[in-house]
Amino acid sequence: MYQYYPYFYDLFSAYQYDQNFPQPIMAMQPMYPMQPMLPTPQAPERRIEIPGQLPIEESYIENILRLNLGKIATIYMTFENNKEWNAKVFRGRLEAAGKDHIIISDPETGKRYLLLMVNLDYITFDEELNYVPPAIQR
Repeated sequence: MYQYYPYFYDLFSAYQYDQNFPQPIMAMQPMYPMQPMLPTPQAPERRIEIPGQLPIEESYIENILRLNLGKIATIYMTFENNKEWNAKVFRGRLEAAGKDHIIISDPETGKRYLLLMVNLDYITFDEELNYVPPAIQR
């Protein structure tokens, strides 16, 4: 009988180092003839750039917020497992936005808040937003 080998033991490389190890019986052959892989032609990437607006395919929250810097926003957030305040509302001037954060400032006190996107529920604005909806791809 053959010696037991663990699952991750490579039978083919074992034969190279141990001449007493039984040689594999079956050769690995593909079930179908191999054909060369040809690169798939791709259409050139077209970006429609509108001054002051986002490229059409980049309609992420942080990008939409960046188009509206300086506007007053009301930000609704939820903080799980917090017994003191589970939900909280922040209102202030939108100063910066990144993939994981929003920075606002209170216009009355000048106090700045760094808010994490992970806690974000939604945002409202009292004025019209700068936004161009993404085009429908066909």
